[in-house]
Amino acid sequence: MTNPTSRVRPAGAGGDALREQRLAQQRRLQRHRVVNMATLAAAFSLFALYIAWLEVHGADAVRNDELPMAVAAARGPAELDGADSTELAKRGEYLARAGNCFGCHTSDRSRPFAGGVAMNTRFGTIYTPNITPDADTGIGQWSNADFLRAMHEGVGKTGERLYPAFPYPSYTKVMDRDVLAIRAYLNTVAPIHSTPPANALRFPFNQRWLMFFWNLFNFDEGRFVPDPKQSAEWNRGAYLVDGLAHCGECHTPRNFMDGLQSRERLSGATRAGWHAFNITPDKLSGIGDWSDADVVAYLSSGVASGRANAAGPMARVVEDSTQYLSGEDLRSIAVYLRALPPVRRADTQPRDTRGVPATDVTALRGAAINGVNGAQLFIANCASCHRWTGEGIGASAPGAYPPLIHNSVAGATDPANLVMVILQGVSRKTQQAEILMPSFGNQLTDVQIAALANYVTARFGNPRASVTAVQVEQLRSQQQ
Repeated sequence: MTNPTSRVRPAGAGGDALREQRLAQQRRLQRHRVVNMATLAAAFSLFALYIAWLEVHGADAVRNDELPMAVAAARGPAELDGADSTELAKRGEYLARAGNCFGCHTSDRSRPFAGGVAMNTRFGTIYTPNITPDADTGIGQWSNADFLRAMHEGVGKTGERLYPAFPYPSYTKVMDRDVLAIRAYLNTVAPIHSTPPANALRFPFNQRWLMFFWNLFNFDEGRFVPDPKQSAEWNRGAYLVDGLAHCGECHTPRNFMDGLQSRERLSGATRAGWHAFNITPDKLSGIGDWSDADVVAYLSSGVASGRANAAGPMARVVEDSTQYLSGEDLRSIAVYLRALPPVRRADTQPRDTRGVPATDVTALRGAAINGVNGAQLFIANCASCHRWTGEGIGASAPGAYPPLIHNSVAGATDPANLVMVILQGVSRKTQQAEILMPSFGNQLTDVQIAALANYVTARFGNPRASVTAVQVEQLRSQQQ
């Protein structure tokens, strides 16, 4: 049966209608193309205006947020506004220490600031540049405006966008006078003719122009402004922690673009296998139970007695940077950190409150050992320094072998740092003592290191923290 509502159309009329539909569709597509081209042209025009604005209001422009910082800036030997070049360079040396320029730009300690430090990121490896005053391979031909622009805006001398492995998102807060003092100091170091290796970044991350879009989402340019409601000490601590010392670059989790997650600021993050712990004042996950004196002691010596001992990247920060800061600046950092909003992570107990002395050595005497045994490995490799009970040797003396009981590394939820310490050892030289723990990466297999780490966490730390041989292998592969 045929549908009584249907109509049979003549072939010619149907063809005309179809052609009209096609022509209408083509006109719509053409209008869309015009709109899209106009939108693209407008976006390009805005971008060009933005570039022009940067040229006019760049590093040489005077910014309204550059307020006097006598009470907030990191201070070296003296306040040196209008100082001569020698005094300015001396102050710059102190500030360069606070910013740890040496640690990030020195791969060979006999060639300071010549660059070449490999920085492992999820997008590939970035090598730090030579910042000595060498004219060909360093920054000898950079003007003060070039240096300010790099520090404040993440843009190099020739206009190339710098990668945020260089922490310009933090350095942008540093006042012009402090940046120029650092530049004055760098002008006094020995020029070294050295070109670091080329970056090894995967496509498209090796395209520097894409940093324009990264900056849109992850970078706010502008100098630090003191909070008049806070004390001078708090403001000085904020200026250091959030700016020159760039603590958040390691201690803040990152988003999928590798930008800092501001909502979880300073709550801990993992970089190159090492976990930078939560330094907010949360009483379970952070440093809420630490005193100001604990924070000062840790930053000046690498040891907060009964709480933590610096290892890995933090040991190098203490050695190259924070041990040289004045007592005033260290106390300011402590005051600021302990006044921040606390951030709770997954911890159910403070890391430095776990563990009891072990008695396994008695049970091992005369016992037959089958397979890989964590207790046996501990007695054979660790007990001579940390005692078989895990109580350490030397108590709180500067060169003591630290206890594993009430130790933040053994008590952590994530055992990565414990494994990294076993693999790489500890090297930390301060004005108080030189600490050296040998590495066991070449002596023990992944299976043995996993068994040893699991024994340490079970006896002296967090019994819920465990690691597998596969995870040890992954941590072993991390760049040093």
